Amino acid sequence: MNRYPLWKYLLILAVLLAGLIYTLPNFYGESPAVQVQPLRASLKADEALQARIEGILKDAGLHPEVVALDGNSVKARFAGTDEQLKAKDVLVAQLGDDYMAALNLLSRSPQWLTDLHALPMYLGLDLRGGVHFLLQVDMKAALDKALEAATGDIRSALREQNLAYAGVTRDGNDLVVRFRDADARAKGEAEIKQRFADYALVDKDEGGEFLLRATLKPEAERRIQDSAIQQNLLTLRNRVNELGVAEPVIQQQGADRVVVQLPGVQDTARAKDILGRTATLEVRMVDEEHQAVPGAAAPFGTDMFKDREGRMLLVKKQVILTGERINDAQPGFDNRTNEAAVHINLDSVGARKFKEATRENVGKRMAIILFEKGRGEVVTAPVIREEIGGGRVQISGQMNTVEAQDTALLLRAGALAAPMEIVEERTVGPSLGAENITRGFDSTKIGFMMIAVFMVAYYLMFGTISVLALGANLLLLVALLSMLQATLTLPGMAGIALTLGMAIDANVLINERIREELRNGVTPQAAIHAGYDRAWGTILDSNVTTLIAGVALFMFGSGPIKGFAVVLCLGILTSMFSAILVSRALVNIIYGRKARLNKVAIG
Repeated sequence: MNRYPLWKYLLILAVLLAGLIYTLPNFYGESPAVQVQPLRASLKADEALQARIEGILKDAGLHPEVVALDGNSVKARFAGTDEQLKAKDVLVAQLGDDYMAALNLLSRSPQWLTDLHALPMYLGLDLRGGVHFLLQVDMKAALDKALEAATGDIRSALREQNLAYAGVTRDGNDLVVRFRDADARAKGEAEIKQRFADYALVDKDEGGEFLLRATLKPEAERRIQDSAIQQNLLTLRNRVNELGVAEPVIQQQGADRVVVQLPGVQDTARAKDILGRTATLEVRMVDEEHQAVPGAAAPFGTDMFKDREGRMLLVKKQVILTGERINDAQPGFDNRTNEAAVHINLDSVGARKFKEATRENVGKRMAIILFEKGRGEVVTAPVIREEIGGGRVQISGQMNTVEAQDTALLLRAGALAAPMEIVEERTVGPSLGAENITRGFDSTKIGFMMIAVFMVAYYLMFGTISVLALGANLLLLVALLSMLQATLTLPGMAGIALTLGMAIDANVLINERIREELRNGVTPQAAIHAGYDRAWGTILDSNVTTLIAGVALFMFGSGPIKGFAVVLCLGILTSMFSAILVSRALVNIIYGRKARLNKVAIG
């Protein structure tokens, strides 16, 4: 009556064995390591770099446990933090500016587990320690940037088609194109409508001029803002990769905010500097018709910026080129002055635009402006002597080697579509993280032991079976989190503790149902069968309602709440498997083979 077919026992055994294998990596802990990553696109992490790093460490008298390739980086694992810090200093000195050496943590899992893709769970910021940033994206700046770019693009489009126009200016969030006659306006309107579908066009005559007003459509405005957020997310990920941070969390929060969590980061000052800076590059022509007057407003169609020597300079609003067209940026030196400089490679579109601008403005000054935290500074404003092709540009101007390296890193990692400002910052020390881990595991362990004592004392053998099923549930939950490479946080640990209570609740329902059947005079074998069958509906209803709540938390929550929801939902699935299948299999093995069963130990 109470027997499973052989395939069901084998299935349960296979699931538990897989759970054990994928849980094991979490017991080996982590080792301090140094991660080396190329900074230049032309350099790759390969066997040659691995051999070079091994040679450098050997010459320095350092003995790493493992030096291995991992994607586009080489990681060296050490026994202690002292060797780790010495290794980083040696590698930074020997490898030069072409490579980034960063501190990291690597799992101590044996190779055979790694070959099976059995990896430990990631530890969140509150467990490993690190730094948390909340950044606010300036959406108005993103729209302004798009409108300025469209202004230049409309001028270029009209010139390409040889259409006469009197000027293109901005009026708030509208673009106003002036024509000298209605025929030119009609042709210009047809061209703009074809090439700039994001703008709604309206004709207007004013003061003898024939105007065409282009207004950005609301859906296009939303798309620009969404694009700005996504580009900033991509740029931040590139910058974090440059820093060599393991398991970062970079995600959107709300409409205009970004959360950045860098677990395990020890050099928090550099991380804050790199992420907090919003370096974007713009190339504009200098306005040589007007004189810059400090304290006075800039003439119409121009902006006023300071150069590196503190002098004011007027530049035209029209942007010739932005940092979006940069393929690569490397620190170096000016061949003529031997000053620190940044050498930039442009993509094909950027190279063409730069070539056209320099050809049309020979003898005039071109300003290269670096924007950081919304403030622009003219790095250099040289006179264009000749047409410059090939897509190679150099910026220099009273910067030291450290500034050149950081500027190159920011430009190479990608330009931000809109400036961002750090509005919240939290730092969690590694010692506090270790204390949180200890407390979390202790609370789970104590909770498990107290449940085990109660169940064994109250339900005897069936209580012992329930405890074994609860252990299987915990094993499978940790295995699932490890397989999904989920990030474990303190709320996640709370979810594990809650799951234990919910999982044992199912066994309590089953055991009480069996007791009730026995009190009604049903034979033990029939009572066991009826107990599991009739408790199943109640267990399913209670778990489904909790699962719905967990899914709602995941859909509408953010950050730690999502982590709690993931653990809760996975715990519901594993608890149903362990409470129904695992405990029933154990009961079948112990009692199911006895044809004439007189009593059961259920208290």
